[in-house]
Amino acid sequence: MNPQAKVIFTTSLLLGTTITISSNHWILAWTGLEINTLAILPLISKSHHPRAVEAATKYFLVQAAASALVLFSSMTNAWHTGQWDITQLTHPTSCLILTSAIAIKLGLVPFHFWFPEVLQGSPLTTGLLLSTAMKFPPITLLFMTSQSLNSTLLTTMAIMSTALGGWMGLNQTQTRKILAFSSISHLGWMAIIITYSPKLALLNFYLYTLMTAAVFLTMNSMKVLKLSTLMTSWTKSPALSTTLLLTLLSLAGLPPLTGFLPKWLIIQELTKQEMPLMATMISLLSLLSLFFYLRLAYCSTITLPPHTTNHMKRWHVHKPVNTQMAILTTLSIMLLPISPIILTIM
Repeated sequence: MNPQAKVIFTTSLLLGTTITISSNHWILAWTGLEINTLAILPLISKSHHPRAVEAATKYFLVQAAASALVLFSSMTNAWHTGQWDITQLTHPTSCLILTSAIAIKLGLVPFHFWFPEVLQGSPLTTGLLLSTAMKFPPITLLFMTSQSLNSTLLTTMAIMSTALGGWMGLNQTQTRKILAFSSISHLGWMAIIITYSPKLALLNFYLYTLMTAAVFLTMNSMKVLKLSTLMTSWTKSPALSTTLLLTLLSLAGLPPLTGFLPKWLIIQELTKQEMPLMATMISLLSLLSLFFYLRLAYCSTITLPPHTTNHMKRWHVHKPVNTQMAILTTLSIMLLPISPIILTIM
């Protein structure tokens, strides 16, 4: 892709996100979401492979439908209350439509079907944007309207997302699809807590973004798209494989790694809200996703003897240390000890 075009699309992504997260008016928020959608489409389909074009088409149709629902819910609210302010969403029907629209944009169950397919058809760097940056504006809208949302509906969606995200990732062999189902599972944790403690949901999103960015960039550096390639990566880049192992375990939420912090705080908050049953259910369902993280971690550190494989062998090259990846990996692994400071800031 032309460097100038790449700069334009990246700037448009930043602009769209900034407009949405800083707006008070529904029309401005909707405009930001549309700019974001249009800017990411060329980045998805830049390889011109039929799979990439299909992914871009699916993404466009789904996001257009969700944006139309956002506009419809805000217009319904304005019709009944005379308010276009985002925080003044009070009409029950508008709240339900908005929750559905944001669920479609994020890929929450039962509107999750598009996300693994789109991620599978995108390059790893674009997949990183789809899993993190593109989810920030919808999460912000949920954050701003959290007081008005139906907590029962969100809790149901959250439990279903954690269950299906873990269940459907079990038999996958493509790393991008595994990370897509991992994203759906993590969104379940954010959705269940957003009406009770919106700041905690945002903290979860920030830490999830850190860990996912570290995993995507490591896989991109190792050129890993499926498990069979990951199995032979140890001999070529042992240091990267080790850091990938730790980051995956952090994503799974194992102590004493960073990923344990949001899960621990969410379970604590749910217990305070007298929802021990939901806390128990979501904790047990996260064991499903723990299985495929362990599978990925095992594959990344497995050492196979020389044998004939179906994919092309690569030379072992000494790449310079990627500072960005090193910082992300360190943060993804070692933030738990400073959790009191993080909680003070929040």
